[in-house]
Amino acid sequence: MRWLFVALSIVLLNGHSYAQLNTPKYSNEFLSIGAGARALGMAATQTALADDVTAGFWNPASLTDLSHQYEVSLMHAEYFAGIANYDYGSFATPLDSLSTLAISVVRFAVDDIPDTRFLYDANGRINYDNIRFFSAADYAFLFSYARQIPKIKGLSIGTNFKIIHRTVGSFANAWGFGLDAAATYRLKDWRFGLMLHDITGTFNAWTHNSDMVADVYTQTGNVIPANTLEVTLPKASLGIARSWRLWESRFGILAAADLHFTFDGQRNVLIKSKLASIDPSVGLEIDYKNLAFVRAGVGNVQEIKNFDGSTYRTYQPDFGVGFRAGSISVDYALTDIGDRSESLYSHVFSLKFSIDRDRKQENE
Repeated sequence: MRWLFVALSIVLLNGHSYAQLNTPKYSNEFLSIGAGARALGMAATQTALADDVTAGFWNPASLTDLSHQYEVSLMHAEYFAGIANYDYGSFATPLDSLSTLAISVVRFAVDDIPDTRFLYDANGRINYDNIRFFSAADYAFLFSYARQIPKIKGLSIGTNFKIIHRTVGSFANAWGFGLDAAATYRLKDWRFGLMLHDITGTFNAWTHNSDMVADVYTQTGNVIPANTLEVTLPKASLGIARSWRLWESRFGILAAADLHFTFDGQRNVLIKSKLASIDPSVGLEIDYKNLAFVRAGVGNVQEIKNFDGSTYRTYQPDFGVGFRAGSISVDYALTDIGDRSESLYSHVFSLKFSIDRDRKQENE
């Protein structure tokens, strides 16, 4: 377990070191949305819970719990009345009896943004045919590896190597690289998970095509953008989950809770200090014979300040259902990215299917 303490120390030290560099708090924040409608219907309480192909996103160490020889997951969601699109796909397969490999792709984009720089023709008249369109898109490619530790029963470790690519049409683009480290421990019906995000910091190197906007920026008095380096600060997630089978195993209950730690100063979350800010979330899943599922969760508790200086708290409720038929699972989640007074609900759909034999049944 020594490596866990070393990795956590790296997260703490790097978090405070990078915080002194005026780094943005929300760099690569599109990776905080999540993966899979099952997870989003439970307030993303997956650090200890994920045990399928989506574990490559939530906790790569849990990939060793993969049920089948091959698993594939696809997800699509639309935010802000369809303005932004979020897509996720992943594939996982065991390499041998102890290790598993997964590949995940994430895309978050606003497409068909009008470029009106050439709206006026040479005669000063408006010509709508001159309007062009571009996309502002964020991509992440995750390569995950997990391995069981035979000397410690129930313990698995894992890592993500991730490549980030961000584009703003042909105006600017960035490439970034980072590492995650994770562990999961299973003890009967209990599960514990630890996910260390961006343990060495994820660096995005931005390249700006300044010639395309120089004239407009000069006329409007704006600063012409220059090539920059953006750092994603380390974060950590700690999770616990417990399952029960009731009424001759016909019904199941699965409860989970996560604590998400950031080390870039105080945030408007439930628990905050100079050392770390902690954002808790809880989730619940009830199933009937592992065929039909109902889910709910609460998280993202925020403390909002009014103009008069007073504060109030908001939270994000999530709901979901799922169905499983053989090797195919279909899940749906209704998530609220607003608050209780200004709800901004989004519908999330995901599909998961497996190929080849059920490894869990073979091991029983």
